[in-house]
Amino acid sequence: MRELTYYVAVSLDGFIAGPEGQFDAFLFEGDHMDALTRRFADAIPTSFAQALGVAQERSTFDTVLMGWNTYAVGLPDMRSPYAHLRQVVFTRRDPDPVDGVDFTDADPVDVVRELKAQDGAGIWLCGGGALAASLGSEIDRLVLKVNPVLFGDGIPVFGRSGYVPSAFTRTAATAFDSGVTVLEYERA
Repeated sequence: MRELTYYVAVSLDGFIAGPEGQFDAFLFEGDHMDALTRRFADAIPTSFAQALGVAQERSTFDTVLMGWNTYAVGLPDMRSPYAHLRQVVFTRRDPDPVDGVDFTDADPVDVVRELKAQDGAGIWLCGGGALAASLGSEIDRLVLKVNPVLFGDGIPVFGRSGYVPSAFTRTAATAFDSGVTVLEYERA
């Protein structure tokens, strides 16, 4: 069965973006970038990977899930940010159709369960926090790129979903000279 991985950058105080969706305080240079680019090439926007000469084989992920706000970061220029993947955007809006992007207002849990039952590589939850909270019971793996910065406010890594403890086991922790630490967990 396919797994859902929440792979996301996060501040020390638990935010994936600032209050207005800012993410420019995260480190985009340093020794962590080469390692993460090699391991998670499928999670790089298609046009960036092409410009960098990075091969995207869809071996780690072949599907990406996003909430509207995460998807909208690239608009209007990048309407199909992960064209090499199946892209599912959860929204209550009625956006114009975009080739390669499935917009849906379906229940995220139902969609993920259907995707997990299909053949394929992993499913990547790109963001945001509210979508992650709604999918908390379906997340199989967490890969948190903890950046050495405090935001003070913003979009939490998980939005509010009520008190429902879920145990995870740490499977790896990799500290880089840049100050970024990648923490990996799987559902206990």
